[in-house]
Amino acid sequence: MKLVLTRTYSPDGTNGRLECDGELICYTIELPWRDNSKRVSCIPEGDYFIVKRYSAKYRWHMEVRDVPNRQFILFHPANYALKELQGCIAPVTQLTGFGTGLGSRKAFELLKTKVYGAIDRGESVVLKIH
Repeated sequence: MKLVLTRTYSPDGTNGRLECDGELICYTIELPWRDNSKRVSCIPEGDYFIVKRYSAKYRWHMEVRDVPNRQFILFHPANYALKELQGCIAPVTQLTGFGTGLGSRKAFELLKTKVYGAIDRGESVVLKIH
């Protein structure tokens, strides 16, 4: 499965449109681009694998693998990038401003169902960010 994340950048945050086979899955919010600096920047554009991951904090979620000079880049719920993210990607159902949105848990569950279904069928899940 291939996911395509098309971004729009701002000093206040990064917004995205996440699609699969040309169909919108959800929107995304991230931190602004700050040269891939840990905990304060979104990750670089490129192609990445997504895998299942479990933690006590987020329970079952997704991890973006092989990000240059970064680790533990996750997809998890959040509605305000500057307060709730440290480099991760948050799915949202509606964008309300740069780096802000609504309905993150609903969007996250929809995305997780699609991604986990593909992984459970033995498919690799690739995220292309541009």
